[in-house]
Amino acid sequence: MATVPVPLPVRPALLLGVPNRITLIRTVLAMVIAAVAFQTGALSWLIVGYAAYWIGDIADGAVARYRDEESEGGAVFDIVCDRACSFLLAAAFMATFPLTIGPLAIFLVQFGVLDTMLSLAFLLWRGTLSPNYFYKVDYPIWLWNWSKPAKAVNTAAVVVSLVIAHQTGAQWLPYTMAIAACVVKIASSYRLIAILRGRRAAVPRV
Repeated sequence: MATVPVPLPVRPALLLGVPNRITLIRTVLAMVIAAVAFQTGALSWLIVGYAAYWIGDIADGAVARYRDEESEGGAVFDIVCDRACSFLLAAAFMATFPLTIGPLAIFLVQFGVLDTMLSLAFLLWRGTLSPNYFYKVDYPIWLWNWSKPAKAVNTAAVVVSLVIAHQTGAQWLPYTMAIAACVVKIASSYRLIAILRGRRAAVPRV
């Protein structure tokens, strides 16, 4: 009897694959460093923590693509771990530098709520392995959220602006970055809901 191959997105073995191991390691590492930043109150530890988070986030996706081990489960695991890293690092930032509470609160609302909803929306379209392929569903939403420039700006812009504000006193800068990111997420969410309700046609790019 011929065996039916298990589709890539649902292969259980991929949950223990190299990309997910990298995701796990970078998450634990970033969260441990965030705990150290809590204890020491040192900006340098926060920078190291964000570096571990971002470098690891780039590495797990690159390895998954190289090894042809992308999966829906891996994408969801990555999304959850991104929030774990971001929230603990942001909490350490706010505890150490109270002036960051305002912009980081705005950032956490958009990243923890709006961006999470947008990032998990790929699950509504079977065969879309991760948000990275959302251009097959709707190119504008992908462009605003998961193109390379958008992904780089999504968290880095706010954090970098916080460091600049700490050094220069330009407290308006992180507020501007956080509000701009929030506007993008609101616009993306509105477009996604309109597509799901049939009020707007999706614009895929093959």
